[in-house]
Amino acid sequence: MAKEYRTIQEVAGPLMLVRGVDGVKYNELGEIELANGDTRRCKVLEIDGGNALVQLFEDSTGINLSNSKVRFLGRVMELGVSEDMLGRVFDGVGNVIDDGPEIIPEKRMDINGLPMNPAAREYPSEFIQTGISAIDGLNTLVRGQKLPIFSASGLPHARLAAQIARQAKVRGKDEKFAVVFAAMGITFEEADFFEQSFRETGALERTVLFINLANNPAVERISTPRMALTAAEYLAFEKGMHVLVILTDITNYADALREVSAARKEVPGRRGYPGYMYTDLATLYERAGRMKGRDGSITMIPILTMPEDDKTHPIPDLTGYITEGQVILSRELYQKGVMPPIDVLPSLSRLKDKGIGEGKTRKDHAATMNQLFAAYARGKDAKELMVILGEAALTETDLIYAKFADEFEKRYVSQGYEADRSIEETLETGWDLLRILPRSELKRIPDAMLDTYYEKK
Repeated sequence: MAKEYRTIQEVAGPLMLVRGVDGVKYNELGEIELANGDTRRCKVLEIDGGNALVQLFEDSTGINLSNSKVRFLGRVMELGVSEDMLGRVFDGVGNVIDDGPEIIPEKRMDINGLPMNPAAREYPSEFIQTGISAIDGLNTLVRGQKLPIFSASGLPHARLAAQIARQAKVRGKDEKFAVVFAAMGITFEEADFFEQSFRETGALERTVLFINLANNPAVERISTPRMALTAAEYLAFEKGMHVLVILTDITNYADALREVSAARKEVPGRRGYPGYMYTDLATLYERAGRMKGRDGSITMIPILTMPEDDKTHPIPDLTGYITEGQVILSRELYQKGVMPPIDVLPSLSRLKDKGIGEGKTRKDHAATMNQLFAAYARGKDAKELMVILGEAALTETDLIYAKFADEFEKRYVSQGYEADRSIEETLETGWDLLRILPRSELKRIPDAMLDTYYEKK
């Protein structure tokens, strides 16, 4: 029987101080029983001698210092896991919220997980097809990779996230594929959009959905991605599935960290975020990967909105250090009507070379990717010159490149949110665009490859 304490000293925001505790450990779960019999959950944040600082999962209204009791449960926060989680919707602390029956867990797992031993990691090398040309063709996603999407307020990252979750697949293999989707600090409208989007396309059957709304407590926001990653680790490493984890929006998560840190009166770091935010984000991101001797894998796409469209803001800045590249959404392309507005030039997948080529995508993939990048960059430069100097100042070749840049945005990047392109369709679209340029300009593609693909009408 858990020992009860009636020694609540102070309640401040999401924090509560309990005096005279014995044998209580860091991260241990607790229950607060109010005078009217209601219970609230909490977790131990700090132990100082016989004093425990605990963090509340619900709000603190109604907690009477003299009449409320606290019980510590002797265990950390856990998630009951089972394959029945697929197709279900949960809140940020793992409760079922889709009107279906409760999950009967096969086992309970600590949501903090265990860091993967670097020596036990398998190098990511297999192509994941998202059906989106700007990602598959130019910033390829590889199984076991962490590839964040840097967005900004008002840009359609939610639609892009839903599209990736619906369309992503490992090609050519009859392997079990699942999506774990965690949404943090979102509105009712966004939550409804994600749920309906997955239901309508049948993608919900292979998806585990965790939804934390903007009006839920900040503490729940901090547990949401950990719940999602625990479900992913179970499906990947115990059930041999290939799991794509999509976390949106990491900015809301980091703001919740800052809120709790401020309540604890910790010394703030950059922009008021706690100094340990890098470490905290790393404990999430580093749970993705492939493990030697295990069939399953976890590939992660964290999505974050850059405050004030600023790439140097601490959240995108730290995320960029921990992950293997970034896909950047552009406000300028969005205003032009390019959907999805992926800005391919500053975007980068550091592992793309490992997941493309013969036997994975096609032997012409690397060469066409480099040529498309180079041609688009030159076309953008030509268009800038045109704005400054006027069209008459451009050479005939520059005008062709400017036309190429327009067509590239219109036909390659802009495909809408319903089109699911195979890698072959993406590569063929790339060749169609390269035919706009004279053959003599395609210096990054070997002649033999040009003979095969460029000349083919």
